[in-house]
Amino acid sequence: MNMLSLKQMSMLFILSAITNFVHADQHDKFYTLLFVGNSLTYSNDLPKLVKQYANSKGIKVKTVDISKPNYAIVDHWAKGQVQGLIKSKKYDFVILQQGPSSQADGLEMLVNGGAPYAKLTEANGAQLAYFMVWPSRRYYHTFPGVINNYTQGAEANNAILLPVGSFWKEYIAATGDYSYYGSDGFHPSKAGSQKAAEIIVEKLFSNPVCNCIQQQIQ
Repeated sequence: MNMLSLKQMSMLFILSAITNFVHADQHDKFYTLLFVGNSLTYSNDLPKLVKQYANSKGIKVKTVDISKPNYAIVDHWAKGQVQGLIKSKKYDFVILQQGPSSQADGLEMLVNGGAPYAKLTEANGAQLAYFMVWPSRRYYHTFPGVINNYTQGAEANNAILLPVGSFWKEYIAATGDYSYYGSDGFHPSKAGSQKAAEIIVEKLFSNPVCNCIQQQIQ
Protein backbone atom coordinates (compact mmCIF):
# COMPACT_ATOMS: atom_id res chain seq x y z
CA MET A 1 0.00 0.00 0.00
CA ASN A 2 2.82 2.35 0.85
CA MET A 3 4.62 1.41 -2.39
CA LEU A 4 1.46 2.16 -4.37
CA SER A 5 1.15 5.53 -2.67
CA LEU A 6 4.76 6.29 -3.44
CA LYS A 7 4.22 5.47 -7.12
CA GLN A 8 1.13 7.62 -7.17
CA MET A 9 3.01 10.51 -5.61
CA SER A 10 5.83 10.11 -8.11
CA MET A 11 3.37 10.16 -11.00
CA LEU A 12 1.66 13.26 -9.65
CA PHE A 13 5.03 14.97 -9.30
CA ILE A 14 5.95 14.13 -12.90
CA LEU A 15 2.58 15.33 -14.23
CA SER A 16 2.87 18.53 -12.22
CA ALA A 17 6.36 19.17 -13.56
CA ILE A 18 5.20 18.63 -17.15
CA THR A 19 2.21 20.95 -16.65
CA ASN A 20 4.35 23.66 -15.11
CA PHE A 21 6.82 23.35 -17.98
CA VAL A 22 4.07 23.76 -20.59
CA HIS A 23 2.58 26.75 -18.77
CA ALA A 24 5.98 28.39 -18.37
CA ASP A 25 6.74 27.81 -22.04
CA GLN A 26 3.51 29.55 -23.09
CA HIS A 27 4.16 32.47 -20.74
CA ASP A 28 7.72 32.86 -22.08
CA LYS A 29 6.62 32.99 -25.72
CA PHE A 30 6.26 36.33 -27.48
CA TYR A 31 3.21 36.55 -29.74
CA THR A 32 3.48 39.00 -32.62
CA LEU A 33 0.28 40.57 -33.97
CA LEU A 34 -0.07 42.35 -37.31
CA PHE A 35 -2.97 44.82 -37.53
CA VAL A 36 -4.28 45.51 -41.04
CA GLY A 37 -7.07 48.07 -40.85
CA ASN A 38 -7.98 51.74 -40.89
CA SER A 39 -8.74 54.56 -38.45
CA LEU A 40 -11.02 52.36 -36.35
CA THR A 41 -7.86 50.42 -35.48
CA TYR A 42 -5.35 53.21 -35.04
CA SER A 43 -7.69 55.52 -33.11
CA ASN A 44 -6.51 55.65 -29.49
CA ASP A 45 -3.64 53.37 -30.59
CA LEU A 46 -5.62 50.16 -30.23
CA PRO A 47 -2.57 47.94 -30.89
CA LYS A 48 -0.81 49.53 -27.91
CA LEU A 49 -3.88 48.93 -25.73
CA VAL A 50 -3.92 45.30 -26.86
CA LYS A 51 -0.28 44.92 -25.88
CA GLN A 52 -0.85 46.53 -22.48
CA TYR A 53 -3.89 44.41 -21.69
CA ALA A 54 -2.16 41.23 -22.82
CA ASN A 55 0.84 42.04 -20.64
CA SER A 56 -1.46 42.57 -17.65
CA LYS A 57 -2.68 38.99 -18.22
CA GLY A 58 0.83 37.61 -18.34
CA ILE A 59 0.85 37.29 -22.14
CA LYS A 60 3.86 38.73 -23.95
CA VAL A 61 2.74 40.51 -27.09
CA LYS A 62 4.39 42.62 -29.76
CA THR A 63 2.27 44.52 -32.29
CA VAL A 64 2.79 46.02 -35.73
CA ASP A 65 0.13 48.29 -37.23
CA ILE A 66 -0.06 49.16 -40.94
CA SER A 67 -3.56 50.65 -40.78
CA LYS A 68 -4.30 53.52 -43.19
CA PRO A 69 -7.17 56.05 -43.34
CA ASN A 70 -10.26 54.74 -45.12
CA TYR A 71 -8.58 51.51 -46.20
CA ALA A 72 -10.44 48.28 -46.81
CA ILE A 73 -8.65 44.94 -46.77
CA VAL A 74 -8.56 44.92 -50.60
CA ASP A 75 -6.74 48.27 -50.54
CA HIS A 76 -4.03 46.87 -48.30
CA TRP A 77 -3.68 43.87 -50.60
CA ALA A 78 -3.44 46.12 -53.67
CA LYS A 79 -0.74 48.24 -52.02
CA GLY A 80 1.40 45.14 -51.59
CA GLN A 81 3.06 45.79 -48.23
CA VAL A 82 1.07 43.24 -46.26
CA GLN A 83 2.13 40.28 -48.39
CA GLY A 84 5.80 40.81 -47.61
CA LEU A 85 5.12 41.15 -43.91
CA ILE A 86 3.14 37.92 -43.77
CA LYS A 87 5.78 36.09 -45.82
CA SER A 88 8.41 37.13 -43.28
CA LYS A 89 6.86 34.48 -40.97
CA LYS A 90 7.23 36.84 -38.01
CA TYR A 91 3.53 36.99 -37.13
CA ASP A 92 1.39 34.68 -35.05
CA PHE A 93 -1.84 36.55 -35.82
CA VAL A 94 -2.90 38.78 -38.72
CA ILE A 95 -5.90 40.90 -37.71
CA LEU A 96 -8.05 42.29 -40.52
CA GLN A 97 -10.44 45.22 -40.15
CA GLN A 98 -12.27 47.50 -42.54
CA GLY A 99 -15.35 49.72 -42.36
CA PRO A 100 -18.73 48.51 -41.05
CA SER A 101 -19.36 46.55 -44.26
CA SER A 102 -23.07 46.08 -43.63
CA GLN A 103 -24.01 45.99 -47.32
CA ALA A 104 -23.48 43.42 -50.09
CA ASP A 105 -20.24 44.97 -51.35
CA GLY A 106 -18.82 44.88 -47.83
CA LEU A 107 -19.69 41.20 -47.53
CA GLU A 108 -18.02 40.48 -50.86
CA MET A 109 -14.81 42.15 -49.68
CA LEU A 110 -14.82 40.34 -46.36
CA VAL A 111 -15.40 36.95 -47.99
CA ASN A 112 -13.58 37.13 -51.32
CA GLY A 113 -11.14 39.89 -50.41
CA GLY A 114 -10.16 37.93 -47.34
CA ALA A 115 -9.48 34.71 -49.27
CA PRO A 116 -5.93 35.58 -50.39
CA TYR A 117 -5.09 36.58 -46.82
CA ALA A 118 -6.33 33.21 -45.61
CA LYS A 119 -4.13 31.33 -48.09
CA LEU A 120 -1.05 33.43 -47.34
CA THR A 121 -1.37 33.29 -43.57
CA GLU A 122 -1.87 29.53 -43.63
CA ALA A 123 1.19 29.10 -45.83
CA ASN A 124 3.32 31.18 -43.49
CA GLY A 125 2.31 29.90 -40.08
CA ALA A 126 0.01 32.73 -39.04
CA GLN A 127 -3.61 32.66 -37.86
CA LEU A 128 -6.05 35.03 -39.55
CA ALA A 129 -8.52 37.01 -37.42
CA TYR A 130 -11.39 39.39 -38.25
CA PHE A 131 -11.85 42.42 -36.01
CA MET A 132 -15.61 43.04 -36.17
CA VAL A 133 -16.36 46.75 -35.86
CA TRP A 134 -19.62 48.72 -35.62
CA PRO A 135 -21.67 51.18 -37.67
CA SER A 136 -21.82 54.89 -36.98
CA ARG A 137 -24.60 56.05 -34.67
CA ARG A 138 -26.30 57.61 -37.71
CA TYR A 139 -26.55 54.17 -39.32
CA TYR A 140 -27.02 52.22 -36.10
CA HIS A 141 -29.91 50.33 -37.68
CA THR A 142 -27.41 48.54 -39.95
CA PHE A 143 -25.74 46.83 -36.97
CA PRO A 144 -27.21 43.37 -37.77
CA GLY A 145 -25.67 43.57 -41.25
CA VAL A 146 -22.27 44.42 -39.78
CA ILE A 147 -22.41 41.46 -37.42
CA ASN A 148 -23.67 39.07 -40.10
CA ASN A 149 -21.13 40.07 -42.73
CA TYR A 150 -18.09 39.98 -40.46
CA THR A 151 -19.24 36.61 -39.14
CA GLN A 152 -19.65 35.21 -42.65
CA GLY A 153 -16.30 36.64 -43.72
CA ALA A 154 -14.51 35.00 -40.80
CA GLU A 155 -16.27 31.67 -41.29
CA ALA A 156 -15.55 31.62 -45.03
CA ASN A 157 -11.84 32.15 -44.42
CA ASN A 158 -11.39 29.98 -41.32
CA ALA A 159 -10.49 33.06 -39.29
CA ILE A 160 -10.91 33.83 -35.61
CA LEU A 161 -13.84 36.22 -35.13
CA LEU A 162 -13.10 39.06 -32.70
CA PRO A 163 -16.70 40.12 -31.94
CA VAL A 164 -16.17 43.66 -30.71
CA GLY A 165 -19.20 44.95 -32.60
CA SER A 166 -21.44 42.26 -31.12
CA PHE A 167 -20.35 43.18 -27.62
CA TRP A 168 -20.96 46.89 -28.26
CA LYS A 169 -24.46 46.17 -29.53
CA GLU A 170 -25.35 43.95 -26.57
CA TYR A 171 -23.91 46.44 -24.10
CA ILE A 172 -25.81 49.37 -25.61
CA ALA A 173 -29.06 47.37 -25.71
CA ALA A 174 -28.66 46.43 -22.04
CA THR A 175 -27.58 49.84 -20.71
CA GLY A 176 -28.59 52.54 -23.18
CA ASP A 177 -25.02 53.80 -22.81
CA TYR A 178 -23.33 54.91 -26.05
CA SER A 179 -20.06 55.94 -24.42
CA TYR A 180 -18.02 53.48 -26.49
CA TYR A 181 -18.58 55.90 -29.38
CA GLY A 182 -16.34 58.95 -29.64
CA SER A 183 -17.46 62.51 -30.20
CA ASP A 184 -17.94 62.06 -33.97
CA GLY A 185 -20.42 59.23 -33.46
CA PHE A 186 -18.28 56.71 -35.33
CA HIS A 187 -14.72 56.40 -34.12
CA PRO A 188 -14.29 54.78 -30.70
CA SER A 189 -13.81 56.67 -27.47
CA LYS A 190 -10.88 55.64 -25.31
CA ALA A 191 -13.29 53.42 -23.36
CA GLY A 192 -14.49 51.85 -26.61
CA SER A 193 -10.95 51.09 -27.73
CA GLN A 194 -10.06 49.72 -24.32
CA LYS A 195 -13.00 47.31 -24.41
CA ALA A 196 -12.06 46.32 -27.97
CA ALA A 197 -8.53 45.54 -26.76
CA GLU A 198 -9.86 43.33 -23.97
CA ILE A 199 -12.11 41.40 -26.33
CA ILE A 200 -9.32 40.93 -28.86
CA VAL A 201 -6.88 39.59 -26.28
CA GLU A 202 -9.39 37.30 -24.62
CA LYS A 203 -10.58 35.82 -27.92
CA LEU A 204 -7.08 35.30 -29.30
CA PHE A 205 -5.78 33.74 -26.10
CA SER A 206 -8.88 32.10 -24.66
CA ASN A 207 -7.28 29.38 -22.55
CA PRO A 208 -6.67 28.81 -18.82
CA VAL A 209 -3.05 29.92 -19.03
CA CYS A 210 -4.25 33.40 -19.96
CA ASN A 211 -6.75 33.69 -17.11
CA CYS A 212 -9.19 34.91 -19.75
CA ILE A 213 -12.61 36.17 -18.65
CA GLN A 214 -14.83 34.72 -21.34
CA GLN A 215 -18.07 35.77 -19.68
CA GLN A 216 -17.26 39.43 -20.33
CA ILE A 217 -17.52 38.95 -24.08
CA GLN A 218 -20.32 36.42 -24.41
